[in-house]
Amino acid sequence: MEQISVFDIFKIGVGPSSSHTMGPWVSALRFLNKVKGLDIEFIEINLYGSLSKTGKGHGTDIAIMLGLEGYNPKEIATEKINEYIQKIKEEKKLKLNKAQKIEFDLSQNIHFLRENLPYHPNALTFVAKTKEKKEIKETYYSIGGGFVLSESETESESENKEITFPYPIHNEESLKFWLNKTGLSISEVVLKNELSLNSNETTLKDNILAIWNIMLECTHKGCHTTGILPGGLSVQRRAFEINQNLLKNQKQNSISEWLDKIKESSSSFDIVTRWVSCFALAVNEENASFGRVVTAPTNGAAGVIPAVIMYLLCFCKNQGDNDIIKFLLTASQIGAVFKQGSTISAAMGGCQAEIGVSSSMAAAGLTECLGGTPLQVLMAAEIAMEHHLGLTCDPIKGLVQIPCIERNVMGAMKAITAAHLALSGNPSYAKVSLDGIIKTMKETARDMSEKYKETSEGGLAVNIPVNVAEC
Repeated sequence: MEQISVFDIFKIGVGPSSSHTMGPWVSALRFLNKVKGLDIEFIEINLYGSLSKTGKGHGTDIAIMLGLEGYNPKEIATEKINEYIQKIKEEKKLKLNKAQKIEFDLSQNIHFLRENLPYHPNALTFVAKTKEKKEIKETYYSIGGGFVLSESETESESENKEITFPYPIHNEESLKFWLNKTGLSISEVVLKNELSLNSNETTLKDNILAIWNIMLECTHKGCHTTGILPGGLSVQRRAFEINQNLLKNQKQNSISEWLDKIKESSSSFDIVTRWVSCFALAVNEENASFGRVVTAPTNGAAGVIPAVIMYLLCFCKNQGDNDIIKFLLTASQIGAVFKQGSTISAAMGGCQAEIGVSSSMAAAGLTECLGGTPLQVLMAAEIAMEHHLGLTCDPIKGLVQIPCIERNVMGAMKAITAAHLALSGNPSYAKVSLDGIIKTMKETARDMSEKYKETSEGGLAVNIPVNVAEC
């Protein structure tokens, strides 16, 4: 069973989708490395299953072109993405790894095929030919959360096969074993595992805080940006207006000053819930705009954890950076056991695999930071997922906008509620375990109609009439 690091669950990248944007982007970079040094004359890409059905709305084609040009999603200047893509479209040429120019017509070289490949519904195949007519071909599967496997790999042969943690965890039962054996909290166990990969604790914690800083910057930017989201649905950004109204149009000159103003605002239930809504909306409005986000555990669910951490920092007693680190370590472990025991891919499990898992992760992180016992932390994670079971993924026009953005708000609210329920409860009375809910989620995903697994063939995607401009 693969061991998953906090930096596998939380990846810095570009929206709008970890499985449909970041996964194909990473696949393109891997294929680029595969053909490195070869004199490539022609390249085409075939998209299958969910990548084909909702790929245009998710920017799959854009991600592939950027990847083949050698741009890294973690570092690319997101404000220049449109410029890069427009140049490819106008010139009908692709600059492989920013060096070798080849003929490339988007309408001719990327094929959206509706058929499925057997291993996973998110599949894409790259075919390249050299000037000597040699063919290089590779199929990749984007299995959720930015994780990618080639056709020659299996889950047990993934990129994490070499990781050996001192406290190997693959489900709730094994996690409880190590908690009982060591007497540590969940975040402390995860920290010990992470230190086996990076022995410098200061560097490790700085890297975790760097993840949070990207989340915070994304939240701040989303709260201070107006306009219409791209894609043709004409969805209006809302976080800006909520932020302005709550702060009564007060100006701030920095993120820290903005945070101070929020902390000075009322802590009434009404105000707090409006702020949590604002934070979650802000992140996923940025995500929908090809902005810089962090998978948590996916892009489509990227707003839940930042919103709940903001709730902790602004409206609860907290220990600042120490609690942020504790939160993210705890949340990452919950995300890892869901990935190992079920899925974090909406194309496999519907939105329960994205918003449901992120809500579970956030509930666990918040509970630990608010002083919950390890068993209360696990209880909170279970409660949050229990009330997301069966949640479908039915994005209108394949865009990560309706209902995706608002679902981040609901996921954050449920996470906070689950945490407080667990903190006021006795885990010994709980009837449902985290392992039990993961097993149930997996079975629910297996039985769910394919129409509700990120295909835009059912639910809101077919029942809400919209006039959409060309995406």
